[in-house]
Amino acid sequence: MPKSKKGRETVPVHPICHKTVHKVFTNAELARFGDDRARLLENEELANFLRWIADKPPDFNAPVRRSR
Repeated sequence: MPKSKKGRETVPVHPICHKTVHKVFTNAELARFGDDRARLLENEELANFLRWIADKPPDFNAPVRRSR
């Protein structure tokens, strides 16, 4: 849950993954999902990204274009 929506717990997320999550979802949407990871993965754009990034090295980085 985003800090701007009263989130308190922090979870380490790779920068490119963090940027992509915010590209796909607004903070309000993330707040509604809470800690339900499965709901995030139902999104086709995010699921496609995760399949693509899965075999990249840990230090991989690429630009993330905003779609909103």
